[in-house]
Amino acid sequence: MAIVIGGGGTDGGDGGGGGARPSSFTSCGVNIDIVYQRVLTLANKEQRGYITPQEFNLLANQAQMEILNQYFYDINQWGRQHGNNTEHSDMLDIIYEKLACLNVLLPNQLVTSGIIAIPSAAYKLGSLFTNDEQKEVEEVNYNEYQYMRSAPLTKPTLARPVYINRIDGLNIYPDTITSVDISYIKTPNKAEWGYFVINDKALYDSSLLKTTHFELHASEETELVYKILRLAGISIKQPEVVQVAAALDTAQNQTEKQ
Repeated sequence: MAIVIGGGGTDGGDGGGGGARPSSFTSCGVNIDIVYQRVLTLANKEQRGYITPQEFNLLANQAQMEILNQYFYDINQWGRQHGNNTEHSDMLDIIYEKLACLNVLLPNQLVTSGIIAIPSAAYKLGSLFTNDEQKEVEEVNYNEYQYMRSAPLTKPTLARPVYINRIDGLNIYPDTITSVDISYIKTPNKAEWGYFVINDKALYDSSLLKTTHFELHASEETELVYKILRLAGISIKQPEVVQVAAALDTAQNQTEKQ
């Protein structure tokens, strides 16, 4: 599935790591300490259990990936419906804006013997364009390629390039193409609530060596809280927490999709 995102960053590597605090000047990034404190407040409101930092970090990353995966299902759902022309109200535009936080563009990537390696940080491939004529490289499967190459009118050319996604990388045709621009949705960095222990109590450590914030869109803060709360309710075997979190999560989703 090709994901086409407007905007996004240019990254010279595989989508860089780091635990830098999300900038207040960007809509990307969610402060992990704020999320953890909100989760603890809701979970402990009625003395229903304590979520340790280790448990939170594990569940936080599961929640982050659940939210990311939901974007692709929502694109499929909303793509079948008529859009909304009201500014800031079209659901597809909203989803693409959120995905832009994880969008990476790698320009001028060398193609060696018709093959280019898939970036290790890539979660979903986006678009490929040739550098010389900026022609989009269409993805096809092996059978489609075999059919195309057998007929002069459909054979891949510099004007109609194609690629096959294989385990050894992307096979690009014709193999005379020497470089491409490639975009992809990166796997979010592993979120980590850093801490140090004093008198058996975990205290927040905001240093870059210990803490990595969520890379999702800033609007996902509440969704992260609800999802982690639900998962934590399962973890600490407190069905009341699960029910409350599920109800909050459902209400949030219904509000967003109205």
